[in-house]
Amino acid sequence: QVQLVESGGGLVQAGGSLRLSCAVSGPTFSRYGMGWFRQAPGKEREFVAFVSWSDSTYYADFVKGRFTISRDIPKNTVYLQMSSLKPEDTAVYYCAADVSRRWSSSSRRKSDAFEYWGRGTQVTVSS
Repeated sequence: QVQLVESGGGLVQAGGSLRLSCAVSGPTFSRYGMGWFRQAPGKEREFVAFVSWSDSTYYADFVKGRFTISRDIPKNTVYLQMSSLKPEDTAVYYCAADVSRRWSSSSRRKSDAFEYWGRGTQVTVSS
């Protein structure tokens, strides 16, 4: 019912910037929150950023001040603007939709709130 397609990943040098996009198809994009997660090889998936249906935002501590999540409702697209990239930011980045609005900033496993996931886009940051 909800499909997500990420784009914008690529290779960038440390200190550089990238903007990831997530195109959303399905009903009522503006009525649920959207999140970004990432997963590096051999590592667990980790939370990056979230924007709620009311446009409030929440970030993982390690990206605050560097990454910004936003969305363009008329375009049905959510963005992750990434600046001051570090090699440790290298990962596959996934877009996810919290259609049932189960998000909680205090949840230990934030990924559990999201029913729909994109296939991911690779971000590689070189030294």
